[in-house]
Amino acid sequence: MTTPPYPLVLASGSPRRIELLAQAGIAPDRLLPADLDETPERAEHPRSLAKRLSRAKAEKAAEAIRTEKGFEHPFVLGADTVVSVGRRILPKTDYSEEAMTCLGLLSGRTHRVYSGVCLITPSGKVRQKLVETRVRFKRLSRAEMEGFIATGEWRGKAGGYAIQGLAGSFVVKLIGSYTNVVGLPLTETVQLLGGEGYEVRKGWSALA
Repeated sequence: MTTPPYPLVLASGSPRRIELLAQAGIAPDRLLPADLDETPERAEHPRSLAKRLSRAKAEKAAEAIRTEKGFEHPFVLGADTVVSVGRRILPKTDYSEEAMTCLGLLSGRTHRVYSGVCLITPSGKVRQKLVETRVRFKRLSRAEMEGFIATGEWRGKAGGYAIQGLAGSFVVKLIGSYTNVVGLPLTETVQLLGGEGYEVRKGWSALA
C-alpha cells in the first residue's frame, strides 16, 4: 500500500476530466496529455479500444514523467472514452458532416459509452477499470440536428456531443454513470485511487 506524498499525474488535458476530479477535491500535480493514434484496430470492440487507449496513455505519461525530479514515483492516471452504436465506434467529430452522421445514428436509439480508466501506481503496478453507461436519445428532427450543428458544441467530442451541454436535452434515459458520459467515471476513479493508497480526501479541507 502506497501513501502520499507521491504526486498525481493526469495523462490528459481535458477540461472535463480536470473539472470532474476537482469535484471530488482532487487536483493533479501535473497534466501530461499523451499524443496517441486513437484509430481502432481491425474489428476492435469499443470496450477493448477504451481499455487499450487508457492504458497506452497512462504508460506513455509514466515513461515521460519519471525522468523529472520529484516525479520519479508518481501515480499516473489515464482515461479514454468511446461512444458506440452496437459495435460501431463513433468518432471524435472534427467536421460538421461527421457530427450530423453521428446525430442521425444516435437519434431515437440507445447507444453505449465506455470509459477505460488506468492507474499506474508509484510501485509500477497497473490497475484498470472499464465503465459502461447506456444512453437513449429522443428522435431528433432535422431542424433540431441542424440547430445543434450550428452551435459547434460537437467539435472534438466523441459521438459528436457533450451530455453536459445542449445535447443533454436529447437524453430520455440513462442507465449507469452520468460522469462516465461526461468523460470520467468519478466514483470508480476515486475508488481506484483510494484503493491504491492515494489520499483522495487530502484536498477536502480546502473546500470547507
